[in-house]
Amino acid sequence: MSTSANGSAAGNGHGALTASRSTEVNKLDRVVIRFAGDSGDGMQLTGDRFTSEAAAFGNDLSTMPNFPAEIRAPQGTIPGVSSFQVHFADYDILTPGDRPDVLVAMNPAALKANVRDVPHGGTIILNTDEFSKRNLVKVGYETDPLDDDSLSPFQVHRVAMSTLTQGALADTGLGKKDAERCKNMFALGLLSWMYHRPTEGTERFLREKFAKKPDIAEANILAFRAGWNYGETTESFATTFEVAPAKLNKGTYRQITGNTALAYGIVAAGQQSGLQILLGTYPITPASDVLHELSKHKNYGIITFQAEDEIAGIGAALGASYGGALGITSTSGPGVALKSETIGLGVMTELPLVIIDVQRGGPSTGLPTKTEQADLLQAMFGRNGESPVPIVAPLSPADCFDAAIEATRIALKYRTPVLLLSDGAIANGSEPWLVPNVEDLPDLRVEFASEANSDNGSGEFWPYVRDPETLARAWAIPGTPGLQHRIGGLEKADGTGHISYDPDNHDKMVRLRQAKIDGIDVPDLEVDDPSGEARVLALGWGSSYGPIGAACRRVRKLGMPIAQAHLRHLNPLPKNLGEVLARYDRVVVPEMNLGQLALLLRAKYLVDVHSHTKVAGLPFKAEELQNVFSDIIANLVPEGVK
Repeated sequence: MSTSANGSAAGNGHGALTASRSTEVNKLDRVVIRFAGDSGDGMQLTGDRFTSEAAAFGNDLSTMPNFPAEIRAPQGTIPGVSSFQVHFADYDILTPGDRPDVLVAMNPAALKANVRDVPHGGTIILNTDEFSKRNLVKVGYETDPLDDDSLSPFQVHRVAMSTLTQGALADTGLGKKDAERCKNMFALGLLSWMYHRPTEGTERFLREKFAKKPDIAEANILAFRAGWNYGETTESFATTFEVAPAKLNKGTYRQITGNTALAYGIVAAGQQSGLQILLGTYPITPASDVLHELSKHKNYGIITFQAEDEIAGIGAALGASYGGALGITSTSGPGVALKSETIGLGVMTELPLVIIDVQRGGPSTGLPTKTEQADLLQAMFGRNGESPVPIVAPLSPADCFDAAIEATRIALKYRTPVLLLSDGAIANGSEPWLVPNVEDLPDLRVEFASEANSDNGSGEFWPYVRDPETLARAWAIPGTPGLQHRIGGLEKADGTGHISYDPDNHDKMVRLRQAKIDGIDVPDLEVDDPSGEARVLALGWGSSYGPIGAACRRVRKLGMPIAQAHLRHLNPLPKNLGEVLARYDRVVVPEMNLGQLALLLRAKYLVDVHSHTKVAGLPFKAEELQNVFSDIIANLVPEGVK
């Protein structure tokens, strides 16, 4: 879904369905909506369609899908609840929101799993058809929340969605079961009416999605319209809401997820480098969509190879780089462990390779659909011997595009494997992405070795003769006349590349490989300190960017100065990082692990970092970080007092 912006995004018509009943219209600057139901209720599709229409309308937005950890948990149980949260606003936002202003719960399990997040006064829309005694008992309700006072703090709307959907589809010839499956579109229609969302895009999407089953397409459209009409005709909803388009910078925007942005970044890197891309990979949650998306772009010189396992996937990618292409592999934390020996081979052979790690909950196979930032130390040290690799971490879904290009730049320029650390929150979340101009993308072209380079006059090609500026070795395509050379996993003699067991040579080569990584050109760390008076620095990496930024905004509104900085390059770290850390009395590092970056910072810079950690499989909330930052600022010893 693309929109154009010139001050604000275009496309703000309401579409085929328009409101006619006189209702009070409440203008809001932001709203958080969470759709929740059984994993078979289509909540991800519902949330995605609402998000697409918000994007078309021109709102800024951020989303957080939350999938069950099991492929198919028992129906109607709390482990089987699937939810999709969307935060949309008329201004720049940074997170999917802490708490939903509106919860749409399709069954008792969805209500029980999510009601604690709804603030008092929030709106809850319930599908009353699912509140049977059996379903209530299944999730531990002793009494029916529709009849007791447990929901009294909320504005509750009871809607018999299943019954109303079946009634709307009574003349279509669909069976009861198939008709009921359309109830998610009823819910989408109702919410679209409540928030004055465009509708024609959803109807067009449904006809395209079910083009081979036009009866199913029309049934979903009828259910969608029935939800809209229910809102329009019922007296239960006396108020509708409007959130105006956001004022975006001029350009063309589209809604994008982190995994899709990674794939597009890889395509762009291939075009900018002029190299063929080979993605050698093995499907793994939550990284599989990188493979799915790249497989659609063979016309851009992309080859996707779904290997039999993780080791074969990275082996094919490294082999492609040896052959003069650019090898990419994608995985999650468990796959990085399996790929570690081949990453070490890439370090030894000094070939470009990009390893995408979409982090998830662990250890072992862990929580496949949940997010975490716990692979940093594995990325830094998870190989045998001294095997340094650069590490790049995107900070948001849209930033994945630029991070993929940056990881490729480093891999090609310095002839090294690069680890790109995304995570589940970034991978599945979405936000508007300003589509870049091709002419603004960096030139990634490389020069392959074409002639002998030995310094002994033998006319031989030596693979480990290095560029004096980058310390990158020469890259020769196999089969180039006169450039035969030896390569492999054993230690190399400096220059010639011959196998060497000499102790002094090994020491020299280890230090050269480390110096190459240490010398990578990365930008200085930028600090957001509006007042210039902050004594506390909030420092993060990866997907914590949004919650940290939102929390800092809140703290500043309370009159407390705080600085924020965010690391994209984790190895090597920015050269000015030590000076930045020394500038503040207190450095707070929130991480979705047990303090891995904090450990590295303490060791390297001898700074007493305040580590705030969370490993719940969920992103930080701005509210919790606001409390952490406020407490630290409030407890600082006044300047000049010892």
